[in-house]
Amino acid sequence: MSGHLSREKTYQAKWVAHYIKTCETCQRVKPSGHASAPLQSLPVPADCWKSMSLDFVFSLPADDKGITDILVFVCRLNKMVYLAPVRDKITGKQAAQLFLDSVFRYHGLPENKVSYRDSSFIGAFWDTLFQLLGTQLTMSTADHSQTDGQTERANRVLEDTLRSFCAEAPRSWSDQLPIVFLHSTIRYTHQRGLPRST
Repeated sequence: MSGHLSREKTYQAKWVAHYIKTCETCQRVKPSGHASAPLQSLPVPADCWKSMSLDFVFSLPADDKGITDILVFVCRLNKMVYLAPVRDKITGKQAAQLFLDSVFRYHGLPENKVSYRDSSFIGAFWDTLFQLLGTQLTMSTADHSQTDGQTERANRVLEDTLRSFCAEAPRSWSDQLPIVFLHSTIRYTHQRGLPRST
């Protein structure tokens, strides 16, 4: 099983480059490239999980459990990703519970969160939670990678990897999220030379 993560992430890149050009899966599911805008970076966090971003990947084909979306949490420093499969109707309270179960239990509460502008995340539940815990929410602008390009990039890699893993069995994509998480963790740790969060 492979995520088809291109030749740069392969041990023997020279020998694999030719194969990639003829790989049917890669040709079918990989994007041709995205136009990029100049980035206006957010401040670099001081430590892992001091600042995180969250976003959704929407409208995937329904799996056998009726799951169609993924809630994505990304550490803004080490790029570690947590993935939570969700149904298409998720409330702010449910998202907060997934955050507590997926991120908070391992890393504590970030000092800062970057989120796109969506009413489910700016409702009374989140405002109350942030106020009680002394946490600051920084809003990004929807579909503008200048403010949260790293999460948008993580989402593109996630979608590409899921397409590769699930080419043969597309209705099992939510079961593949732990494997995609593993690939993401290994890739970012190897690429950046950063220690993984514990």
